[in-house]
Amino acid sequence: MARRSAVFSAAGRLMSEPAMRPVTRFGSAAHARLYRLTRGRAANGKYPTMLLTVTGRKTGAPRTVPLIYITDGSRLVIAAAYAGSDRNPDWWLNLQANPHAVAQIGDREFPVKATLAPASSRADLWRRLVEMYPYFIEYQERTTREIPVVILSLET
Repeated sequence: MARRSAVFSAAGRLMSEPAMRPVTRFGSAAHARLYRLTRGRAANGKYPTMLLTVTGRKTGAPRTVPLIYITDGSRLVIAAAYAGSDRNPDWWLNLQANPHAVAQIGDREFPVKATLAPASSRADLWRRLVEMYPYFIEYQERTTREIPVVILSLET
């Protein structure tokens, strides 16, 4: 298990490098296609995975990314970690420009609105995210920015 963690940590460090962005984008797009084809059954079984489709802030085109999440009541909570890069992920920049998006879990799609977790609840949500996915600790240590914790609320 320790060897697997070391390999995963090294891969995370590599993928957070700016030169690896095209590889990250390709992998993310392939994962999203496979998720859609299998209605989420081919997602990472260890961590709850969803697809989030946002509107590109420059192009207006839909952009879909697979993300791991936790639930908080009826809300979904995600971390804009980008493997500990000093740069925020594009999906978070896009949500800051337009907070309306579509989440897909399994074969269900639903509209959501993104907000940054308020300081009053961020610590608890971060703790729960780390319990689910311990690598978030390493990602936070790797970057100079505070990793945003994002709440996706269902829109009706």
